[in-house]
Amino acid sequence: MQGLYLVTPNWDDTDRLLDLSEQALAAGRDGIAMLQYRHKEAGPELRLAQATALLALCRRYGVPFIVNDFVELCEQIDADGVHLGGTDAEVAQVRARLGSGKIIGASCYGDMPRALDAQAAGASYVAFGGFYPSRVKKYAVTTKLEILDQAREAIAVPTVVIGGMTAENAAPLVDRGANMVAAISSVYQADSVAAAVGRFLALYKMQ
Repeated sequence: MQGLYLVTPNWDDTDRLLDLSEQALAAGRDGIAMLQYRHKEAGPELRLAQATALLALCRRYGVPFIVNDFVELCEQIDADGVHLGGTDAEVAQVRARLGSGKIIGASCYGDMPRALDAQAAGASYVAFGGFYPSRVKKYAVTTKLEILDQAREAIAVPTVVIGGMTAENAAPLVDRGANMVAAISSVYQADSVAAAVGRFLALYKMQ
């Protein structure tokens, strides 16, 4: 697990969502680590339709498809895994439910004990942040870069950095060992999706 971790915006326009997602996947064929479907405001029908369509798109490009929060949806469409936030189900419970073959990510904010617990419970990766102000998600920007130094010593699973990520401000985090950079607006709201993806991939010398 290395490279750009693409996360979808809260868009009801499925055609637009699929179009820009495909542009990103095409531009980052060997460098997009995962695509996460995240739509906090969608109703069940829209969520199912969008997730099903995105899963098919990811299958075509060979990119793992992750569902944010909704374990039942992950099971329903046989997604590759689920990402759990701080108020979602416990990692151990979800691992027992989904089995060893699914990817389970855990948001750990700036909390190293939480990351250690998630790793011990069976998380496939841990996510730290927010590091910078986000245009999408509202949370305290309190995570320090130094947590990645600690993670290199204590965390064996891959690490993801989140929160207001651009290729420029993610660079020092990658230098400190972040395996993946999660991005929403920097890709989906870019003038050129392909160019934005290319800038992230350059952090990992994947171009």
